[in-house]
Amino acid sequence: MQSHDTFPSTDISSAAPPRPSRNDAEAALVEHYPRLVRLAHLILPPALGRHRRVLAAHALVQKSLAAAAPSRPGPTPAPTVPAQRGEPGPVLVWLRQGVVSAALRAASRPRWSLGRTPLPTVMGLRLFPRAGSDDELALESRLATMTPDARAAFALRVLEGLTAQSAALLLTAAGVPTPDEALHAAERLRTTVGTDAESLLHGAEFDPCTVQARPTDLLRRRHRKRFTALVAAVLLVASTTAVLTLRPEPPTPPTPSPPVTALAAAATRATDPGLLLRTPADRWSDTARVDLTQWPARGTRTGDTALLSRALHAWAQSTGDRPGVRVSVTPGTPTTPPAAPARLLFAGTVDGSTIVLLHDGGRIIRYAEPSTGRGGAVLELARADDSDVTTGAAVAVSRTRLGARFLLAPWIDESAVRDLLRPDVPARRLAVSVDGVTDPVPEAPGDCRRLPALQVRSSTRIVEDHSFLLADLGELSPAHLTWSPAPGTGAPARQPREATSAAGLAAWARTACALPGLRGTGVRAVNRWEFARQALPERAGRATWTCTRAENWDGHGRVTVAWEGEDAHSRPVRVPGPAREDTAACSRFGQHLLAGTYWTAPSGARYFLAAGSRAVTTVTARGPVSATVRGQVLAVRTNADGQVRLTGTVPGSGELRGWEEAERYSGGP
Repeated sequence: MQSHDTFPSTDISSAAPPRPSRNDAEAALVEHYPRLVRLAHLILPPALGRHRRVLAAHALVQKSLAAAAPSRPGPTPAPTVPAQRGEPGPVLVWLRQGVVSAALRAASRPRWSLGRTPLPTVMGLRLFPRAGSDDELALESRLATMTPDARAAFALRVLEGLTAQSAALLLTAAGVPTPDEALHAAERLRTTVGTDAESLLHGAEFDPCTVQARPTDLLRRRHRKRFTALVAAVLLVASTTAVLTLRPEPPTPPTPSPPVTALAAAATRATDPGLLLRTPADRWSDTARVDLTQWPARGTRTGDTALLSRALHAWAQSTGDRPGVRVSVTPGTPTTPPAAPARLLFAGTVDGSTIVLLHDGGRIIRYAEPSTGRGGAVLELARADDSDVTTGAAVAVSRTRLGARFLLAPWIDESAVRDLLRPDVPARRLAVSVDGVTDPVPEAPGDCRRLPALQVRSSTRIVEDHSFLLADLGELSPAHLTWSPAPGTGAPARQPREATSAAGLAAWARTACALPGLRGTGVRAVNRWEFARQALPERAGRATWTCTRAENWDGHGRVTVAWEGEDAHSRPVRVPGPAREDTAACSRFGQHLLAGTYWTAPSGARYFLAAGSRAVTTVTARGPVSATVRGQVLAVRTNADGQVRLTGTVPGSGELRGWEEAERYSGGP
């Protein structure tokens, strides 16, 4: 029989700890003040707002002394609720129960009535805890959806380390009608968060004693002073005639505003520029996670709160009607508004526009507005989840007729521009500003006369000292270009490698003209795989069979199979095949390939050629051409025409169908 925890309904009086003297209570309060305030802050509703929630937590803890005895009582027995984790004894237990009870009562009152206590009082400033890590923010969002009783149970079990029975007794004494339900909800969240729950609750996001201070709206404050003086003058005049008026009917009390939902509270936090995450400048050089989360905030406008606020609100309203803001979304990118504070990457002026770059863990957000204030703003959303050293190395900040400027990652030491169509021409050094913004990289013309690409080198400080190519496809993140050499070249079969070697650059010079066709399609990386080489009949040279895979951020890939002759200036001939985007072909999960095509020799003779990847051991052709050979390549002289059905043998994987047949056998048209 499956067992489960139960929490018995215990008599409240049996769970009540003895009341200490005021001196003892004050001494324990001073010693454990941060612990008790953190507990109250965690139970109070997040919808209260960060400033009022901090002050309310401090007020509840300070008011707990009022219930202490005025004089020291005599010896008292040990409390029923046991002390744990080295607690000093019954005094802290009594204080903790009082704080929990007061916080739960406060959480049940209307939001507008909270925080109305004489002390502490802060005027002219707003206080709020420092922004925590992404995991802390995620936990705060989960807690905002729970009831105060469940939050109290979670705090007692994780933060205070109480057993289930002790927590049930304390909750019962605090007036929780169903402590078992609250504890079960807390346990579900605790299981979801895992072993990091305690360390997260001790983080900056949940620390109301280490706070940041920001001024309130200074301009609004001046207006309020003037308005108050005017109202006082009007009231003084009105009071002289008040006795001549009839007594009015009592006014109808205003209807209290409905409580703000957890979703609305999260949205408010997400659009608060003071909560934007900012990575320390040198963290990238000492971390095992080198990606966009390690970019520091750069630019001359990172402290411009008004600019950051406009960018965040434009993003929050990107799915609705936002006058004056043009929204552009890369295919496959979610358009949901921000759910938590994002990370600030850049804020500054580039090419006459004021730019803000943000990263929310899965997307890059670019906000641009004219520096002159004339004209509309632009908001761009692009997917950037699971970025790494290469795919998180550059982000486009500006595009003009001179080209595109990129903000480079802090781990990029060298940058240059090279023409992919001219592999023998050295790369030209690219100047970079102190903020990491490059000079313009020219855009490729439409006639494929040149194809500029970024060639960058990463820093030795991250032990990733290597150069790699990035191609601008008109999106926020340039595409990473790699290649896989053909078998028989002495290179072992392994993952795609960087295309900055002489052989890699020469290979990409044959394929580069296909890159403009990928513009604006959400491409993350493009790999050119030379899966076979074949000696042509009649000593006509050697042919190279290639598979080029353009991988999107969502994992889908566009695949093109082509046949290339020996002439470096000839264009590749595409082999007809599937047009699907959701395919594993030519990836690490689709490492076997077989394709064929007709070819006419210089003598005029017609041949059917076929080739398979390195694991293929036999190739069979059926239909207009019928032949079987051992090995990876096939060449048959024929005068026939029409589609040839190809099959190959891969040891351990069974039969491999030809590329031309793949769509028909997978249910395509």
